[in-house]
Amino acid sequence: MVFTQSLKTIRAGVLEIAYIEVGPAEGWPAVLSHGFPYDVNAYAQVAPILAARGARVIVPYLRGYGPTRFLSAKTMRSGQQAALGKDLICLLDALGLQRALLAGFDWGGLASCVAAALWPQRVEGLVSYAGYDVIDLRRQRHAFAPSLECTMWYQHLFQSERGRECLEDNRRALCRILWEQWSPQWTFDDITFDRSAASFENPDFVDVVLHSYRFAFGTESGDPELQDLEDILATRPQIAVPAITLDGTQDPLKPGGTADHSVMFAGPHQHRAFTCGHAFPFEAPEAFAEAILDLHEVSTSA
Repeated sequence: MVFTQSLKTIRAGVLEIAYIEVGPAEGWPAVLSHGFPYDVNAYAQVAPILAARGARVIVPYLRGYGPTRFLSAKTMRSGQQAALGKDLICLLDALGLQRALLAGFDWGGLASCVAAALWPQRVEGLVSYAGYDVIDLRRQRHAFAPSLECTMWYQHLFQSERGRECLEDNRRALCRILWEQWSPQWTFDDITFDRSAASFENPDFVDVVLHSYRFAFGTESGDPELQDLEDILATRPQIAVPAITLDGTQDPLKPGGTADHSVMFAGPHQHRAFTCGHAFPFEAPEAFAEAILDLHEVSTSA
């Protein structure tokens, strides 16, 4: 399944954000955010399920992906977590939405968790793959088990200019390897991959991706204008909004799952695990949509 809706754009914060909108304009808003290295097409099967249940589904291209563009050449091409979370809030502001349900995986899960932690009054509820996804920068800057370090080879590669060259010159090949490694039981065809890979041709893709992982490793500084938000995130704030967290039991990036993240959720919280890999909305769209629908029901009946 592919999106047939026309692409929309809107100025939001430092970006001209491109997005797909599905469902009734007066429906309850749900913003679905993709990760690296994916794009809006991860939600092509999820969005119609939600729209059929009355949702106004908004699926943005993140900074550095697809048609989304920075408004100024002077803006730092940051990929840090505070930037991703703030982008979501700026999008809500631009769309005139006081509150929305946020859902995401990978970078999109990170962005949604950050927004929920920093701006809970703007978030109806949170569906996050995987778990409490706010990056613990202190922990990130120390070694994990060798098996996980091996899985995160791309993050190590991206710390060097050799990594920049590899991503710049071989972005499709590199990203396809990640799709295959992270979702070992998911069989996707060339058309499916190529549809998303077109988004990696964004002129800021490489800079944003590299900064994201270099900032997390502590090898590059963040945007000074976002430091106040990063200071709050460094305190590991609990998420108080209603939340459902998801795990894919075949995801090599999340060995053992994230059930133990429950202590980071101060509000109503459920954790669900499914037999799939990292590309959860692609691999288990019904389960992803069901989590959003269940959460909306909980938040509206509270």
